[in-house]
Amino acid sequence: MVLRVQRSPELLCWKTRSRNLHSSAVLRHMGIDRPAPGTGLKVHFKDSNGNLVKTVEANEGDDILAIAHEYDVDLEGACEGSVACSTCHVILPEEFYDLLPEPDDDENDMLDMAFGLTDTSRLGCQVKMTKELDGITCTLPSATRNMFVDAKK
Repeated sequence: MVLRVQRSPELLCWKTRSRNLHSSAVLRHMGIDRPAPGTGLKVHFKDSNGNLVKTVEANEGDDILAIAHEYDVDLEGACEGSVACSTCHVILPEEFYDLLPEPDDDENDMLDMAFGLTDTSRLGCQVKMTKELDGITCTLPSATRNMFVDAKK
């Protein structure tokens, strides 16, 4: 016998004879809202050869990985921004790299595993857009290394 105990937009709770079952509301992962054309912060994506892939607009607070996904730029992000892989590795120009806070230990650990690591490499999921970063160029490395998939036999 199953009885519905509580229902709200945030939480459903079902009670059975032996236990309570909870279901959380679905959260929107990695999605961003596109700004009205001409009002957002510009982000330029280049391939590993320096060719422009796409120029897009984003809002303050959006991260590079979510922006790339929103605009179908080929930046993997296998861990969905949880700093558990290096597949969203991007290379930034020094002038923009210097505007960012230092990477924390978790990000540095993942960057150590990134393919084609440079002095101005960052994980796209950790780069949040600010007005100072308007016009940033993110260069995609020539390859990525997904440790789970690549190391699995």
